This record gives sequence, C-alpha cells and structure tokens, in this order.
Amino acid sequence: MSDAKSGVDPKLLELLVCPLTKGALRYDAKRGELISDQAHLAYPIRDGVPIMLVDEARELDEEKDKR
Repeated sequence: MSDAKSGVDPKLLELLVCPLTKGALRYDAKRGELISDQAHLAYPIRDGVPIMLVDEARELDEEKDKR
C-alpha cells in the first residue's frame, strides 16, 4: 500500500535516512520531498520513488521552507 499523495510506501519512509548524515528524514507532503534538517537538504520524490542522491537534493532556504 502507498501513501495517496507521495505514492511512497509509509513503511519505506520510516526506513529511509539521509545518505549524507545518516540522520532521520521528515516527509514534506506539500512539496513531495524528504527533508534532512541536519544536512539542510530536500530529497525529491518522483513518481513515488524517493531520489536519495545528494547531487539531486535541493538545498533548503530555511526561512522559506519553514512556511
């Protein structure tokens, strides 16, 4: 079963960690991204697949992303 918005299995989301820091990720449903607060990176989810590559991650603009 997959999450209706992300298309990603919720159990998979629980297992994923940031590839850079090995820290926890939080799911941003609005943007469809996995956020690493520790690395200040956002990993995209494309077609239900989390793209866990640092080169594909977006750097977080902390002020914008808190809104």
